[in-house]
Amino acid sequence: MTPFERRTRRVQSRLDDDDRLALSPGRSLYYLSGVDADPSDRLTLLLVPGEGDPTFVVPALEADGIRAATWVADVRPWRDGTGPDRVLDPLFGSLSPSRVFLADRMWATVSLDLRERLPEARFDLASEVLTPLRRRKDDRELDALRAAAEAADATMRDVRALGADAVGRTEADLASFVAERLESHGGTGVAFETIVAAGANGADPHHASGDRVIGAGDPVVLDFGTRVDGYVSDQTRTVVFDGDPPAAFADVHSVVREAGVAAVEAVEPGAVTGAVDRAARSVIESAGYGERFVHRTGHGVGLDVHEAPDVVAGGEVTLEPGMVFSVEPGIYLPDRFGVRIEDLVVVTEDGCERLNRTDRGWRC
Repeated sequence: MTPFERRTRRVQSRLDDDDRLALSPGRSLYYLSGVDADPSDRLTLLLVPGEGDPTFVVPALEADGIRAATWVADVRPWRDGTGPDRVLDPLFGSLSPSRVFLADRMWATVSLDLRERLPEARFDLASEVLTPLRRRKDDRELDALRAAAEAADATMRDVRALGADAVGRTEADLASFVAERLESHGGTGVAFETIVAAGANGADPHHASGDRVIGAGDPVVLDFGTRVDGYVSDQTRTVVFDGDPPAAFADVHSVVREAGVAAVEAVEPGAVTGAVDRAARSVIESAGYGERFVHRTGHGVGLDVHEAPDVVAGGEVTLEPGMVFSVEPGIYLPDRFGVRIEDLVVVTEDGCERLNRTDRGWRC
């Protein structure tokens, strides 16, 4: 049994016999089938029953590639000249599901068509059955996440090695350097748009790398990641490449670093996500910067850059071995600078393992 089939059978154990899971292209479809497809105007749909084998409905021109990529044996192609109705009509004509769980990010055109075909069914989100499974990673997933984290670590070491040579580069130029090094260290592309935020731009947590030139003494927030076998890395460091940083920067950096340590120490099976957030936030609040910590402490990471569980104030998700999430406290001072330090951690049987191990200091 492949890992993909094993996951599908686990999902089915959470469904009633007359339930159906309907997935369009996306990370959840890959999670169960092994098919990495992008949404398009041509319908691709995976139907998973509560009992029995799943069915793929796919464009004919992609059928051979999908058959080669998946363990699912029942692949039903449709042709452009006739459209998918000739496949869907007999398939849905034999269905009378009580509930249909739709992919959370399914195109509205597809979900509305399914609602018209199954007017008596109750419709819910696929995350209701998938999230409890996806947030606990198996050994294969953890291996991929570790490899992606190592590619990010190696890239950060390359970035630090630039030292004073980074001064005079633009943010966008350094972001391109990061992308090239991620690929060279075994990653596949960037997992999200790389953030290089110099000086006052660092006070924007989601700054888009632009044409600002990095100067001596500028704090630079670097947030980046890559993919390995579909799984992502996500690491942030805040550094100064050369010169003296602004007043208070070293103290703020120390507070953020201490908050990250406190949060990681709070990670263990049985703890709740809110306690991890509280551990980081209390350090920052005690230092007088509570209002400048403007986001959650972390988010789950896997096939998606942001997935369950959220490590957020008041979070009530109980931590279990195999959960992977970011720990990324930050302080953002408008018109001055920002500091964020982010590592990924995996919950273990007796605590946690950091997946990122590079220097967290600010001096290059």
